[in-house]
Amino acid sequence: MKPSIFPQKLNPGDEIRIVAPSMSAKTLVKERRKIANVQLGKLGLRVSYGKHIDELDDFESSSIESRIVDLHEAFLDKNVKGIIAARGGFNSNQLFRYIDYNLIRKNPKIFGGYSDITGITNAIYAKTGLVTYSMPTYSHFGQKLNLSYELDYSKKCLMEDNSYILEPSKSWFDDGDWDENEKQRGIEKNDGYLCINEGEAKGTLIGGNATLMGILQGTEYFPKLNNSVLFLEDDYEIHPKSFDANLQSFIHLPDFEGVRGIVIGRFQKATKMTDNLLIQIIKTKRELQDIPVIANVDFGHTAPIITFPIGGEVSIKSTSAKYTITVLKH
Repeated sequence: MKPSIFPQKLNPGDEIRIVAPSMSAKTLVKERRKIANVQLGKLGLRVSYGKHIDELDDFESSSIESRIVDLHEAFLDKNVKGIIAARGGFNSNQLFRYIDYNLIRKNPKIFGGYSDITGITNAIYAKTGLVTYSMPTYSHFGQKLNLSYELDYSKKCLMEDNSYILEPSKSWFDDGDWDENEKQRGIEKNDGYLCINEGEAKGTLIGGNATLMGILQGTEYFPKLNNSVLFLEDDYEIHPKSFDANLQSFIHLPDFEGVRGIVIGRFQKATKMTDNLLIQIIKTKRELQDIPVIANVDFGHTAPIITFPIGGEVSIKSTSAKYTITVLKH
């Protein structure tokens, strides 16, 4: 693994570029884009767009060529200080062999998103050492409700230098179909994190969407796990049995012994995952018995979500009575 390269922080007045390396921005309703611009404006950021983000094919995406052009141009443009994915999707892994990683290494800047964008953020980190970010997409910034938590952590991670503690949100809601039914979403009280295994750990933060991380396994695009803390989440398509299998696949990796701790994002209701089932899954893994495991953390496919640095440094402390997750370097 190359030494981590930390991009420059964003400042008020900076331009951020919206690109669509997965699903087309054409799939977003216009009102959501307007709201996203207003919300990002609250951070003092100016929004510009890749030339091809509204191209739309039969797979709700665009050509590899169009997506690569927008990505490369965003990194090359000296006026652009940060890059945010329009939304997630299904096909970011089509781009891996076409990305000019030397171009990115020579023009380091903030790049982030979540869900399917996990593939690109981890590939860039693995190939260049550039710290990337699991964070709300442009689409996510376009929600109407409870965005202050997300804006706060975006600012802490992308615009400030100090370490910060990941505090649980006061409430949360499921992310399903929120483009059309946001006002109908049931808001749930957040009972805080679930501490499954006690302990302390410090290391390089690696992770994002578990399915996408699984797609990277065995390739040159998967980051090294030595001295790492693994952050994992997944969406409504995952169920307890499949999450168990996915987690086991990480444990089978040759360098998994380098994992110092695991942090798991909150599951969507459709997964049918419960605290009891998740505890059973973790407790059956002999390889996890001596490392701290904390779950129900605010990232993944429920809202709101935190921003965290892939390739940054994190520490976790977990006991039956207390837990602390601190992002040290970002």
